[in-house]
Amino acid sequence: MKVMIVDDNEQIRDVIKSALAGPDMEFAECWDGGEAISQFSQFQPDWVLMDLSMAYVDGITAISELKAMFPEARVAVVTDHNEQKFRDDAKEAGAEKYILKENLHDLRSALS
Repeated sequence: MKVMIVDDNEQIRDVIKSALAGPDMEFAECWDGGEAISQFSQFQPDWVLMDLSMAYVDGITAISELKAMFPEARVAVVTDHNEQKFRDDAKEAGAEKYILKENLHDLRSALS
C-alpha cells in the first residue's frame, strides 16, 4: 500500500510510519498541503493521511484541491482537532476518514 503522510511535524510522520510499518508499505512524506498536491500525481498513493493545521496550505484546503484535481484520491484526516466543526469541514472537503492522533494504534485497521 502506498501512503502519503502530510504533516509539518517530522516526529509525527515517523510515528505514523511506525504504526503502519510492514513489507507491503511505501511512504511519501510532505510537510504541508501544497507539497502533497504537487506530489500526488507522481506518487499516486492509495491513501493520503492529512493533518489539518499546517503553516502554508492547511489540510482542509489541500483536501478540497486534491479532490477537485484527483476525485479518486482517498484522504484520511489525522489530527489532534476533535471539534465537530473540523470533522464537518473535512467531510465536506472530501475526507473519507477522521482519525485522532491519540488513536494512531487504530490506523492500520482504519485504512483496510
